[in-house]
Amino acid sequence: MNEPTDRNETSPSLEFRAMRVDDIEAICAIEKEAFLTPWTPGAFYNELTNNHFAKYMVMERRGEVAGYGGMWLIMDEAHVTNIAVDHRYRGQGLGERLVTEMMRTARFLGAVRMTLEVRASNFVAQKLYRKLGFAEAGVRKGYYTDNQEDAYIMWAELVPAAGRA
Repeated sequence: MNEPTDRNETSPSLEFRAMRVDDIEAICAIEKEAFLTPWTPGAFYNELTNNHFAKYMVMERRGEVAGYGGMWLIMDEAHVTNIAVDHRYRGQGLGERLVTEMMRTARFLGAVRMTLEVRASNFVAQKLYRKLGFAEAGVRKGYYTDNQEDAYIMWAELVPAAGRA
């Protein structure tokens, strides 16, 4: 996100960039339709302006926010805080592109591992994360406050890009 972003060769209208404060309204609209307990505009504002560990990116398609993801980079680990794709763009492989870009960015910024929590009932997300190299490493009992659902803790090793250490 500090480095130049490149366009997806198979979808030239797809771009990734650092999230800005003026993106918060669009991000919160996606949050509200994607999550039972969405983050508030204030939470995103705080992440963007006060949290030096936070790195948030926006995925745009044809100039419109199609998704976003956030992570905290602490030492050599990246912890995914949230990730979502607008409902109009789901089922098109954009979630995979977004997670892949987050992994690439985390590695570029020095992370060697990435972790996240995923709802025990979110089989679609679990399948995607496994496809991208994440493996279950534990359970957080009652993690989700809306219904006390468990979360699976998943980790992935971030493989360096070809030709880089």
